[in-house]
Amino acid sequence: MPYPGKLRIIAGRWRGRTLPVPAAPGLRPTPARARETLFNWLQNDIAGARCLDLFAGSGALGFEALSRGAAAVVMVEADAGLVRALWAEAQRLDSRGHRIERAEALDWLRRGAGPFDIILLDPPFKRGLIARCCALIKAGALLHENGLVYIETEPGLAPPPGWETIKQGRAAQAQFSLIRPAGEPGRTKESITTNQGD
Repeated sequence: MPYPGKLRIIAGRWRGRTLPVPAAPGLRPTPARARETLFNWLQNDIAGARCLDLFAGSGALGFEALSRGAAAVVMVEADAGLVRALWAEAQRLDSRGHRIERAEALDWLRRGAGPFDIILLDPPFKRGLIARCCALIKAGALLHENGLVYIETEPGLAPPPGWETIKQGRAAQAQFSLIRPAGEPGRTKESITTNQGD
């Protein structure tokens, strides 16, 4: 499905500012309604948070997090053209809380420094990347105690073993969820369904 040439930041200090969506194979930006639902879920967690946007792509998730008060966002992207676009956008927004790194996601997780309060995972579908990323997140202690992981997946995909879903929604051909290591107390489960749209 084609995506628009730009996305709009929904809320926060950059509310209404647009982000370009570069033409790149497999780029699938998180739609606006899914982003709005996600950050509504995170409204009590995002201020001052240290975030990792692992498959950064257009930067829609990472810049939205910064706009809404995240203290820092590490954006990791393998595609050189997308990395250049992320740097250009950070400069245009006069961002101060970003760090942008060109790297393959799994390689970065093997050497990355944490912990993070929120980790954002929106990888290519049907490659088993969510399970592999979550295993490396645990192995590297990259998630803070009581931290949360956002995953965007093909519909029907369960969280990896050892993880549990806290909140879940649907947007067209995607399922999006907040998950955490199983057994951590203090959060309730919720299911929210939304339609895709930007």
